[in-house]
Amino acid sequence: MIRHIDFDGIENFRDFGGYDTVSGRKVKSGLLYRSANHAYASDADLDRMRKLGLAAIVDLRRTEERTREPSKRWPGFGAAVVENDILSDHADWIETMRGVEVNAQWFFDDAMSYYRTAPFQARHIDLFRRYFLTLADTPGPIVVHCAAGKDRTGIICALTHHLLGVNSDDILADYLLTNDEARMARKIAFLGPWLRDTVDKTVDEAGLRVAVSVNAAYLETAVSVIGKAHGSLDNYLTEVLGVDAGLRERLQDRLLA
Repeated sequence: MIRHIDFDGIENFRDFGGYDTVSGRKVKSGLLYRSANHAYASDADLDRMRKLGLAAIVDLRRTEERTREPSKRWPGFGAAVVENDILSDHADWIETMRGVEVNAQWFFDDAMSYYRTAPFQARHIDLFRRYFLTLADTPGPIVVHCAAGKDRTGIICALTHHLLGVNSDDILADYLLTNDEARMARKIAFLGPWLRDTVDKTVDEAGLRVAVSVNAAYLETAVSVIGKAHGSLDNYLTEVLGVDAGLRERLQDRLLA
């Protein structure tokens, strides 16, 4: 199936359904979407999202990110929106980049640090809990996104796949679809000027490539720290995110064919 959906001003928009599961059932297509932020959406993009029938948008960004790049909505917008204003334990890029050399290694190290802590941040726990409740109760497609649609979004999509029974190889392969070469040049071309104008940093192409990419080590790190803290992803889903047997059954009934 075609996963990436081309938009004028929304990056990394794709359907993360359609996978086989260990139960023999298949994740439905056309219900689960993920993307980068919607601040640069064209009118045509907004119309296309409207035509997808999106019933809920889960915005994983921090307050300052939403203020800096506010989401655009289509005329007559009536979808549910999930977001929060809980302070993050991980500083915004604008703060962490001050006074340091920003290069490929910096971006890799920053991402590894982020994935070690992201599953346990209070703001993510709240958003992830509400995401799963929204996913179970919303009678229509949803889109979950953050700023670039790759890290916070990557974690919650991987957890969704795990809960639905998608095998680990497919989970990782879906996560790595962010590294689509056909779109990499466009993302690099956007991020370079954005960093220069926003944080007064000039970053070479090697650094920008790491910044717009994901690495298998990132997701593996998140899975590892969750396992060490809770014994398994299933325990984390139940104990931390409140996905009990009843909610899991509702999610599977709604999302599996």
